[in-house]
Amino acid sequence: MAPHPAPDDPAAPGDDLERIAAEARAGLVRAIAASGAFEADPGWRTAFEEVPRHLFVPYYWIGTAGGHERLWREDPDPARRVRWVRGAYADAPLATRLRDGELLSSSSQPSLMARMLAELRVRPDSRVLEIGAGTGYNAALLAHRVTDARVTTVDLDTEITESARTHLRAAGHTPTVVTGDGARGWPGRAPFDRIMATCTLPSVPRAWLAQCAPDALVLAPLATGLIRLTVRGPDQAEGRFLHTSAYFVPLRGAARHLPEPGYSGGLPRRALHSELFQFLLALTAGTLDPHDALTLWQREGRPARERYGVTVRGEHSWAWLDDPDGPYAWPLPH
Repeated sequence: MAPHPAPDDPAAPGDDLERIAAEARAGLVRAIAASGAFEADPGWRTAFEEVPRHLFVPYYWIGTAGGHERLWREDPDPARRVRWVRGAYADAPLATRLRDGELLSSSSQPSLMARMLAELRVRPDSRVLEIGAGTGYNAALLAHRVTDARVTTVDLDTEITESARTHLRAAGHTPTVVTGDGARGWPGRAPFDRIMATCTLPSVPRAWLAQCAPDALVLAPLATGLIRLTVRGPDQAEGRFLHTSAYFVPLRGAARHLPEPGYSGGLPRRALHSELFQFLLALTAGTLDPHDALTLWQREGRPARERYGVTVRGEHSWAWLDDPDGPYAWPLPH
């Protein structure tokens, strides 16, 4: 009788993929736990243990020296199928949709997803709106925690929402998946207790706040950080950035005001290589001269992300350092 293939055997037959996937998923959960991402809310560990990521990435691209290589579940080469399933459980983002070389959709790095979900502070009865359906994996994790009926996920691209529905059904979940402009939220399912975006925003959409229940939380990538806002009314919200950096595909469907990367303008190399200084440049989005930004950043002791925040009051919204009504504030685009 032939010996059973080892878990890392690249020639393992296709019918062993589920076993390999389970082992790889357990390894991913251990890696996320070691990163500390579950510490704020240990309940998310069970969701990552039980929701199979490989069902949401039947194919994806990885970067190579010559461009991109596609790995997929139906590859006739058994060794490549094993690479596909193991890669699905790497603690790394996976490119799932490319068009003319441009990244349109991806499955985010699982440890970052875990940190974001923990910071969302969901309760068992939370009604959650996710902006950016992606593969459906994040919606499945949310649904595992708060039930399918309480989760709505929206994306502008019909192909993406159709794929997300298919993946979710394969994993045994049926949250509400809708096609629409995420910047407009989804009023038909409001009010929401939590809104979570998995795409970078140029500003805070007012439509989201109007669709929130009192004291709802909004968690979203803004500039190169993660902002968590507490909603105080239909046009009022305020909060600070989290320590974690975050880089996501920009929100589509809304006007984009993100600064163009690669600005140098004679700034010192040390400043240009500083992630926190680049965060400040992105946050001010052209409203603060880069040299003035450098002077401020150095004078204030190279402030960490947690010292920055965002306020929305009526028609006005602005980013700030330390105090929303203090001397260092910059208007955000509408």
